[in-house]
Amino acid sequence: MKKTLLASALMIALSAGTAFGAPINNLDNGQSAIGIHDKDLYIEHKFTDKLTIGLQEHDLYGQYELGKHLRVLAGARDFHEDSEIYAGLGVIAPLSSKVDGYASVAASLESDSNVLQLGANFNVARNVDINLNYRSLMHHASDSNHQTTIGASFKF
Repeated sequence: MKKTLLASALMIALSAGTAFGAPINNLDNGQSAIGIHDKDLYIEHKFTDKLTIGLQEHDLYGQYELGKHLRVLAGARDFHEDSEIYAGLGVIAPLSSKVDGYASVAASLESDSNVLQLGANFNVARNVDINLNYRSLMHHASDSNHQTTIGASFKF
């Protein structure tokens, strides 16, 4: 079952896209994070050992942990009749005692673009992370958009 789910998510993630923009955070069960990423605010909460739900300015999203480092990502962009549903995969792993690195790919189920995101969360205080992120939004019918951003998260 896990292999089928992983294979399906990977096929979706590599075939189509929208900008899944919030960084991937490591949260404890019952913990929340509020932050700013690029120009958008986000808040997320880890409801169970495996499920995190978040809200970013134009996105409602979820992360489901398949293992310690692997997550399935899903969400909806924009909240109106033209809302786009997206899915993807993310990985996160410690690079040092105070730095977590992550990568994700997400794809819209309605359009022909995908997003690749690479980043690192730098733990600068007990519950504060600074996030450095590179994001590439690739549209098959038009030019790609590449940007590097910095953000911050407060966990509580």
